[in-house]
Amino acid sequence: MLLFFALGLLVHFVFFASIFDIYFTSPLVHGMTPQFTPLPPPAKRLVLFVADGLRADALYELDEDGKSRAPFIRDVIMHEGSWGISHTRVPTESRPGHVALIAGFYEDVSAVAKGWKENPVEFDSLFNESKYTWSWGSPDILPMFAKGASGDHVYTYSYDAEKEDFGAHDATKLDTWVFDKVQDFFHSARNNQSLFSKVNEEKVVFFLHLLGIDTNGHAHRPSSREYKDNIKKVDGGVKEIVSTFKHFYGDDGKTAFIFTSDHGMTDWGSHGAGHPSETLTPLVAWGAGIKYPQKVSAQQFDDEFLKEWKLENWKRQDVNQADIAPLMASLIGVPFPLNSVGTLPVNYLNNTDLFKAESMFTNAVQILEQFKVKMTQKKEVTLPFLFTPFKLLSHSKQLDILRRARSYIKQEKFVEVVSLCEELIELALKGLSYYHTYDRFFLGINVAVGFVGWTSYASLLIIKSHSNLTRGASKEVKKPHHLLPCSFAAISVLVSCFLLIQACPWTYYVYCLLPVPIWYAVLREFQVIQDLVKSLSAFPLSHFVGYVLIFTLGIELLVLSFFYRYMLTAGLIAFAAWPFLTQLWTRAKITSLSWTFFSLLLAVFPLMPVVGREPDLSLVMGAGLLVLLLSLVVVTTLIKRKITFIKEELLVHLLQMLSTVLSMYVVYSTHNSLLKKQGLPLINQIVSWATLASSLVVPLLSSTILFQRLFSILLSLMSTYLLLSTGYEALFPLVLSCLMFIWIYMEQETLQQSGVSCKQKLTSIQFSCNTDIAQFRQLYLDDIRRAFFLVFFLVTAFFGTGNIASINSFDLASVYCFLTVFSPFMMGALMMWKILIPFVLVMCAFEAVQITTQLSSKGLFLIVLVISDVMALHQPLRDCHVHDHLSGVSQWPGTAAHNKETQTVWQTQKSFHVMLVKSSASTYIWFCFLKKSPTRDSRGWILDQQDGSDGKRLVVQD
Repeated sequence: MLLFFALGLLVHFVFFASIFDIYFTSPLVHGMTPQFTPLPPPAKRLVLFVADGLRADALYELDEDGKSRAPFIRDVIMHEGSWGISHTRVPTESRPGHVALIAGFYEDVSAVAKGWKENPVEFDSLFNESKYTWSWGSPDILPMFAKGASGDHVYTYSYDAEKEDFGAHDATKLDTWVFDKVQDFFHSARNNQSLFSKVNEEKVVFFLHLLGIDTNGHAHRPSSREYKDNIKKVDGGVKEIVSTFKHFYGDDGKTAFIFTSDHGMTDWGSHGAGHPSETLTPLVAWGAGIKYPQKVSAQQFDDEFLKEWKLENWKRQDVNQADIAPLMASLIGVPFPLNSVGTLPVNYLNNTDLFKAESMFTNAVQILEQFKVKMTQKKEVTLPFLFTPFKLLSHSKQLDILRRARSYIKQEKFVEVVSLCEELIELALKGLSYYHTYDRFFLGINVAVGFVGWTSYASLLIIKSHSNLTRGASKEVKKPHHLLPCSFAAISVLVSCFLLIQACPWTYYVYCLLPVPIWYAVLREFQVIQDLVKSLSAFPLSHFVGYVLIFTLGIELLVLSFFYRYMLTAGLIAFAAWPFLTQLWTRAKITSLSWTFFSLLLAVFPLMPVVGREPDLSLVMGAGLLVLLLSLVVVTTLIKRKITFIKEELLVHLLQMLSTVLSMYVVYSTHNSLLKKQGLPLINQIVSWATLASSLVVPLLSSTILFQRLFSILLSLMSTYLLLSTGYEALFPLVLSCLMFIWIYMEQETLQQSGVSCKQKLTSIQFSCNTDIAQFRQLYLDDIRRAFFLVFFLVTAFFGTGNIASINSFDLASVYCFLTVFSPFMMGALMMWKILIPFVLVMCAFEAVQITTQLSSKGLFLIVLVISDVMALHQPLRDCHVHDHLSGVSQWPGTAAHNKETQTVWQTQKSFHVMLVKSSASTYIWFCFLKKSPTRDSRGWILDQQDGSDGKRLVVQD
């Protein structure tokens, strides 16, 4: 069994690691030649303002009095520059957003291993290409661009990380710090000749990262006064900085300004997924090289936002977030970032048509260079007769397009040049995606074959060692023919030679060779397979088909629950009917009714909004009171029944009840303190961490009697869970635990009904019993149902409240009782523990089920393993393109944000957020659970939004 466990661990580790090799490899390539426009740029310097977490509507809309909360920016839109919406892509986090803005490429999915804090692969950026860059802002953002820059020309000035406090009295001080430091910088430049000469050079970038809006959004929500006042503060600060630049440089007209945001924010104060409030960010550009405002009578974007913002007469020009990088490079005349996949938005440029055409040509060549390098890399490691080139962009077609573009430039057909370059960029991006995913099918098939073999072997082991299916079959053991090992050895040699010739990385050897010994082990059990077939041949066909159908439906229900939370509700409703479909109803009416009641009660949670969107402290307090009430009832009942209840055990229960009371107090007082902007009280923080630590130890001090130990675990974990709760989810572990207690009784009744064993009282069973009871009985068909129940309850524990449904479901308010200073890994660990608490409760209950029903732990482990593995097999078999250069994982495209070959299907806030990307003939967006599906007219796909955005009518152009 130890060898089997080690092998299983290896197989699952390889399967898990393969996900990163197949779906999460970096798309970045190196070795390209820098490309720049051979014409003088319009600007000598660029100032980039990034208001972290700023939504487009929050900036552009008017306040209750009909006035703009950003009057300076609005004046720029109307009198000085161009404006539009920048469409970000998932994950809508700060690091990916800034990389898209400054480096021009979308999320490098391999950064998931770095927690999205830094990029694991070196990349080129606007800062690296500049002569000098000075940046001010957050220590979480600035260092990664300085780290990747060559030479010593990128300077960063950051405040201490401790200042990023969500419980701070005034988060706008983060932005004030940046503005003050910039003012001090220019003041000192006047008195420092060396610095003065540097700032007067060409190709200079100034970057101001403004984190206050994001911090206030997390702490108070975007609808709060704090968030909106912070926008006013930023607007005033931008006005002062612009004035400082004009004064310092003598208003020479050589400064370009870009104001934008890295991502937006949901109404409930989070970001990370693809809701429009997260992906729609503002873009305002003015100064040298930027086109002046254009008044229009009709807009390309016919939606109600423009009228609401009172900007319908000023031309709106939307871009993809990565398009801003080539725009900035073009303005100051530096080479386009080597890894940029953005398309230059020429409509923003106020320059000659020749400059626009040359800039677009440079943009196209720069992206084509990436395509060539990617193709060469793949061609060098693939056998010639196996290599399939990207047919839409052959070498001859590349030369033809470039030749025609050069010819059009000489003929001054600049509009044709721009159109031709856009076509080349589109094809090159498709080609990049093609070569990036070139090996995906090959690797996926190999991993799937290996995993199918492993699942088959585990199933055969169950049948051979833990069941009676082969009892009446032949017991004659035949040794495998000597040709079998020789054949598999030959296969291994052939596969190794094939991989060696292609110079494949070592991980490819693991994925391709691992299936060989696994399938050899399966075929060695040929006798078991033969005996199984004989046993099943005597089984009624209708029963066999029925069982297979039920098992298949159960597996698919589990898989679908990862995408549609309401499938958990469907499963729990089916569970509620279980006693009435068997004889349990006649044997234990009260237990059956209790099971049905709590199943239906638990079924309500997956239908509720995702945790964090509607915080309600009263529900947390109510959950705490219910825990206290339940504790009193249980303790009183145990005493009345004269159960052995020594003073030490009673003291433990009283301490746990006191811990629950303290948790309720800490939650309430912390909430009030943060509302008053007084920060997190130190005493509350100490109590919270002490409660968390004690919850891991105190249950060990309780009685080893099964019922009392389970209840002690519930009380301890509930104290911590209350501290991590913000709303209705505080009730979830309580309801789940009640159902788990009933489940233990139900399984006892089921086993007694089948005559396998006598019913034992839970108050007489010891948790400390660790004898393997496999000798008492073999596995029965009903044990598959028990294992399925375990897997279903585990999935329900994870997804029941939607708290790991997507990135933006992680509400930071959940950890405010423990800390308010931004610490992603510590906050992530606390959120993960919150997610695991229901999981722990289910596992403890199942251990009790295993003990009370005399189940073999090894056999049951194998059944659960097989069920989980069958579910996992859906991943490599699913055509899920997690990332490509072409479409990324953008959720709200707008004009030209998506290629027409990509279809993105999203579930928004009324379910948990997952993303499926499939090939199709056109682009559309489907918001599940909205009242209306998108429709189409001559302008594009139309969605009547009904998710709390005042029914705005949004149009997505093809």
